Amino acid sequence: MAEGVKLCCAACGQMNRVPEARLAAGPKCGVCGAALLDGRVMALDAAAHDRAVRGDDLPLIVDYWAAWCGPCRAMAPEFAKAAQAMAPRVRFGKLDTEAHPVVSQRAGIRGIPALILYHRGREVARLTGARPAADIVAFLRAHLGAHPGAKSG
Repeated sequence: MAEGVKLCCAACGQMNRVPEARLAAGPKCGVCGAALLDGRVMALDAAAHDRAVRGDDLPLIVDYWAAWCGPCRAMAPEFAKAAQAMAPRVRFGKLDTEAHPVVSQRAGIRGIPALILYHRGREVARLTGARPAADIVAFLRAHLGAHPGAKSG
């Protein structure tokens, strides 16, 4: 079996194995055709969140947010800019804490916006409060540069 990077499709939940050399080529889900690494922030539901956190081989940063939260709304474009800057080395997702309170409770979210960086099923680091894209990118580079199996850049 060919080696590859496992990525969960946020649209259908299917796990996909993508050759590492093809990560920058815009891989798509083998089942539904959704983009897996297009530099955009994935909207996650509870099931997709859990599958991606547990199954993805690439680092995943999740923004825990809510529609009523002004700082969350203000940070959304900055989070999207950081996603573009870090693609295809890091996947970006967001989870609505109002729609999925059990997940945010399980993750220990006490205030929003809250960012949690996961890699291979484990929490690597947290960052709280609204941040500009440069801070998010610096946070990722600082934590992934020293993290085994992650690539920094």
